[in-house]
Amino acid sequence: MRSFPVRLPSLDLVRGFVAVGRRMSITLAAQDLFLTQSAVSRQIIALEEALGVQLLNRGYRSIGFTAEGERFFRVADSALQQLQDGVNALAAGRDRQPVTITASIGVTGLWIMPRLGGFQQRHPDIDVRVAANNRVVDLRTGGADVAIRYCPASNAPPGSQRLFGEAVAPVAHPSVGVSRLDRESIAAHVLIEYDDSNRPWLQWADRLHSMGLSAVKPKGVLRYNQYDQAIRAALEGQGIALGRIALIEPLLSQGRLVAVGGAGADQAHGYAYWLVQADATPRDDVQVVIDWTKTEAKSVELRLEDELSALAGVESRPK
Repeated sequence: MRSFPVRLPSLDLVRGFVAVGRRMSITLAAQDLFLTQSAVSRQIIALEEALGVQLLNRGYRSIGFTAEGERFFRVADSALQQLQDGVNALAAGRDRQPVTITASIGVTGLWIMPRLGGFQQRHPDIDVRVAANNRVVDLRTGGADVAIRYCPASNAPPGSQRLFGEAVAPVAHPSVGVSRLDRESIAAHVLIEYDDSNRPWLQWADRLHSMGLSAVKPKGVLRYNQYDQAIRAALEGQGIALGRIALIEPLLSQGRLVAVGGAGADQAHGYAYWLVQADATPRDDVQVVIDWTKTEAKSVELRLEDELSALAGVESRPK
């Protein structure tokens, strides 16, 4: 077991001595410490008195270590450097810059947030900041490191990496008890609408028109201006929603939502989800987030194929 001395010399005195030893000049050491020469000289004398040994040989315009001084300098210089490194490490941890990832509110709520817990368990030293915004953010000026964009390939920014595609199919909570989308079920159930006219493939009007059912009046329509709100409504059994399979695949595999037959899965006119980087050579923690996103996306792409096959099976069942 280590024993510790009752008294140690003042750290300021040791720092003054080390500064002199590194420069072998009281004048230059004083400049480094932003002190006067006389103040540094007094520190050396006070340290020698505290230790009870002479540390420096003082000559005319020159100084040098005594044997004791040289031995103490080696120890003190190393100790001060280690202490400085420790302080720097603490400061770096305190001022650690988070990795900011931005995406639409729907993608954030349904795809990013459910996965972040697993990321934080594997990488507790990386802070992640999520910026949910339906407005496209300029990564160069918006302060984000990574973005997930939803667009066709022709609109994907240069250097974007495709994560996974888009397919849309009617879904509902099992308690709703609807297995097939037809005239009778539409008239008997509420349709949950994502209120975004810029995405017609996510609109019931477009889907019903493609099925030749435009004239059928549903029991009711619930409209939400955020896609994740529409899915939450479906999870609560409020009606039938148009599910973006890549985003809700875990809910389907868990049985919390079920596909409704009779309508199939549309491929969303070539739209897909893209990964965009603010920097072509990102810092290490950003690269970790990028690699994690791509790994999660690859898993989604594989499961998406299984879900589409399952939906095809639902569609092919006898009416």
